[in-house]
Amino acid sequence: MGVESLVTDLCVKFADIQLPDIHEDDLAVIAMPVFAGRVPALAVERLRMVKPNGAKCVVVAVFGNRAYDDALLEMQDVATEMGFRVIAAVAAVAEHSIIRKYGKDRPDADDEQTLRHFGADIFNKAERDDSTMPLVQGNHPYKKAGIVPQPKGRRGCNRCGVCAKQCPADAIPLSDPKTVDTKKCISCMKCVSICPTGARSIGFIMNFLATQGLKKVCATRKENELYI
Repeated sequence: MGVESLVTDLCVKFADIQLPDIHEDDLAVIAMPVFAGRVPALAVERLRMVKPNGAKCVVVAVFGNRAYDDALLEMQDVATEMGFRVIAAVAAVAEHSIIRKYGKDRPDADDEQTLRHFGADIFNKAERDDSTMPLVQGNHPYKKAGIVPQPKGRRGCNRCGVCAKQCPADAIPLSDPKTVDTKKCISCMKCVSICPTGARSIGFIMNFLATQGLKKVCATRKENELYI
């Protein structure tokens, strides 16, 4: 028997958000990136717009081979407070969003195999109608979110406006896309990944400092973790 799935992307312009219609017998998967040990406040704000209707859910914190700190616990807390029944939590490793040599090419084949096993275990728990909440690693109060570099348009920027049109936080003015509204920017690096000329970045100096700062903690391969 097949399982129907629907993907909802909340990392878009606010006007383009289409909220999912969730039912009590659904299994929702909520995934967020980890930025400096926490999840983005904007992501949490948008998640709270969703009506859970008592559905079971899995929270997934995706981190760039450093650590997920209190992010997974924060996601579980928010989802539970909203009315979801959290039955599992996953810490999933991916390529670092800023210094891409850390966690390069992840998730890889080993990750995919591990995550498939996680998925089977989670699905079996849901099929048993087991709604027990997992004991997730993390601390209360949560750690203070660290400072993450904010990208700007650099040499080669032709002011095409692609980044401004797709920035989920509306932090890049279309009138001057080389700049950034530092109060709105959440350092998601979406603008960096979609820039057609590769001109948007955090700059050479910040890249060097971030690389050195992460060198020790990102040197060893981190593994995916399942709480169920």
